[in-house]
Amino acid sequence: MPPVLTARPTVPASRRPPSPRGEGLPKRVRGTLRHAAPALLGYLAVRLLALAVLIRWTHLKGHGVWPLLATGWDSRWYLGIADGGYGFEPELDPGPDFGPGASVGPRNLAFFPLYPALVKAVAAVTPGSRASVGLVLAVLCSLLAAWGIFAVGDRLYGRRVGTVLAVLWGSLPVAAVQWMGYTESLFTALAAWALYAAMDRRWAWAAGLAVAAGLTRPTGIAVAVAVTVAGLLAARRGSRPALAAALVAPLGWLGYVGWVGLHLGRWDGYFAVQKAWSNEWDGGSVTLRKLRVHLVYAEEPKLFLVMVSLVLIVSAALFALCLADRQPVLLLVFSGVLLLVVLGSGGVYFPRARFLMPGFPLLLPLALAICRARRRVAALVLVGAALSSAWLGGHMLLVWHGPP
Repeated sequence: MPPVLTARPTVPASRRPPSPRGEGLPKRVRGTLRHAAPALLGYLAVRLLALAVLIRWTHLKGHGVWPLLATGWDSRWYLGIADGGYGFEPELDPGPDFGPGASVGPRNLAFFPLYPALVKAVAAVTPGSRASVGLVLAVLCSLLAAWGIFAVGDRLYGRRVGTVLAVLWGSLPVAAVQWMGYTESLFTALAAWALYAAMDRRWAWAAGLAVAAGLTRPTGIAVAVAVTVAGLLAARRGSRPALAAALVAPLGWLGYVGWVGLHLGRWDGYFAVQKAWSNEWDGGSVTLRKLRVHLVYAEEPKLFLVMVSLVLIVSAALFALCLADRQPVLLLVFSGVLLLVVLGSGGVYFPRARFLMPGFPLLLPLALAICRARRRVAALVLVGAALSSAWLGGHMLLVWHGPP
């Protein structure tokens, strides 16, 4: 069995950044930022390229890019919660393949509270609209996410792999969502740093970040389970902080689900709300049926749905490679639970590539392969990924007639 909190192969000490312990906090932050600078600059370059393509595309269509990124689709639900709490329902076209059933309560109870609470709190002390604040928060959180993703890759395999891993995350087919008023960037940042903290045995940080992740998205359960499993395994060796982290990590997710149940007066209240959105866990039968429809039987397949289908298949294959590479148990549990929730859902199909976007450990086999390739080949792969992400992002937001 592979080690729980250390990776194979171990990075030589000469390739690691200097230990920050014993230094002042500003100096430590500056040092870690300098170490992560190539990853952050690479990530920024990819996303700025995509933004430039999107701005040009929206100009040709006579649209504005700001409302597309700040107030589209799910952003309206989060802004409604920030404005008036739970109970608000925006008027919008639900899009294709989307048909919520009878509601048992406010449908926005399906949206977890941390992001709209942050938008409301920051907007109260800064100029500008809540929509602008939400968009700025998403962009800043994307940088924190890229930094955390780099930190995990750097700890496992070195600086170059960490850099490529962050750039790959910014080059995903649906990466345009990272700079929208959505929760994916916040959630990925919390997940990445929670996993890193657990790998570094900083159990208080790991537990706190897992709690925050559990208050951000339904898939926060994946972070909670990963930290809990890692904490319990470490507790077997006598670590009391690890045991405490294992017990605390699920409290964010459980707390919100429990609150919705109390609010609606039924123990399964949150799951009833999800059912009203046609979201139920069925073990993957709907996923398999949709894969056949969009990849085999569709007479006029829609590019966006074909892309989503391919992302699901590739993600499952990458998880098999992660198992073969004997990644740390912490990362395997996170990716496995995330895949189990997304692929096993019987709900709406089109957002599933977005739902899997926080699963950055799935990209580690690709990052390792790119780093082992010749520099010219590696550069071509990364440039191709960045260009395809820019084009697919524009297609998703301007051609696909539905939510991302």
